[in-house]
Amino acid sequence: MSASRSAVRKPSAPVDRATSQLVPFVWEGTDKRGTKMKGEQPAKNANLLRAELRRQGITPTVVKPKTKPLFGAAGKVITPKDIAFFSRQMATMMKSGVPIVSSLEIIGGGHKNPRMKGMIDQIRTDIEGGSSLHEAISKHPVQFDELYRNLVRAGESAGVLETVLDTIASYKENIEALKGKIKKALFYPIVVILVAILVSAILLIFVVPQFEATFQSFGADLPAFTQMIVGASRFMVSWWWAILLVLVGSAVAIMFTYRRSPALQHTVDKIILKVPVVGQIMHNSAVARFARTTAVTFKAGVPLVEALDSVAGATGNSVYEKAVYRIRDDVAVGYPVNMAMRQTNLFPHMVIQMAAIGEEAGALDTMLFKVAEYYEQEVNNAVDALSSLLEPMIMIFIGGVVGAMVIGMYLPIFKLAATI
Repeated sequence: MSASRSAVRKPSAPVDRATSQLVPFVWEGTDKRGTKMKGEQPAKNANLLRAELRRQGITPTVVKPKTKPLFGAAGKVITPKDIAFFSRQMATMMKSGVPIVSSLEIIGGGHKNPRMKGMIDQIRTDIEGGSSLHEAISKHPVQFDELYRNLVRAGESAGVLETVLDTIASYKENIEALKGKIKKALFYPIVVILVAILVSAILLIFVVPQFEATFQSFGADLPAFTQMIVGASRFMVSWWWAILLVLVGSAVAIMFTYRRSPALQHTVDKIILKVPVVGQIMHNSAVARFARTTAVTFKAGVPLVEALDSVAGATGNSVYEKAVYRIRDDVAVGYPVNMAMRQTNLFPHMVIQMAAIGEEAGALDTMLFKVAEYYEQEVNNAVDALSSLLEPMIMIFIGGVVGAMVIGMYLPIFKLAATI
């Protein structure tokens, strides 16, 4: 009985850089010993792939284009977590002595996300064609932002690419963990409130009309509170589709305008920073991201002015983004970083002092790493405290909304029982 195994074949000649002309094929065949083999390989056409397989000693029996799935043909979206994991894998393999092309081939072959796999294959092909890693990833600016590209370029120039990739991986993991904490703090109460609104709408549309029919049989005047709930129910039953249309349309319009209006983004970010508790979390988050990103870029050898240019967009808040651009301009004309930070009236005194000490000691990156660790811990503590504070408040809110409607529905029954 012949064994079956998968094979990954690598062409001996350099791959054409125009990967958009290649078509993915799946093939099956047997080697000289009669062992069944199968695999996937891009090629310009089936005949060229058959010839390549025969050259490798494989007799092809099936060669056909790889079929695309009906749903999700393009694959999942490439997330920042995917990029962080990719960076960690690259750093680990390169530190172990695996060549960069082989590292990319191994990583790409292990990905289930077709988009991520295709991007890694494109990067590998570009490097095989003579490009540097910086040039290869620059063709994918959505996945690899300016900060990432600058760090890789600095690492390649200094000959410490594997160390820089390890630093990038740690940076990405820390930033994603921080973003996850912020999302947790904001997402949980929003979801619970939306559930409360949905439950209230269901009660008004389906439950209250049943009580209304019972109330009409009483032949008595309803309490004012009950009349208000019944009126809201009638309105919801008649116009629920219009309310839903307005809510969805408003949400889409706000999101569309927000994404395309820097002025609106700045206004919203400014307001969020002033919200009690949440505002402080956003302040600490922005400071932590500024400190860690600046430290990583400066440690990698990126010139400070250029580093600040990349750091601005990584703060996650347009107010801090403008402040960092102002710091960059001041540093470019000779101001020390700590003095430029003080002029923004935005950074805490401790951060400014730590930056001053770091500059005097020639260890700015080390001090900024300590600042980042401190403020990331502050964010963690604040999020945990906020979650503990919100849970009882949310329960009170839901109980109040639903309880008020239940009381409103039973008031006429209590009134009728009192008259009897």
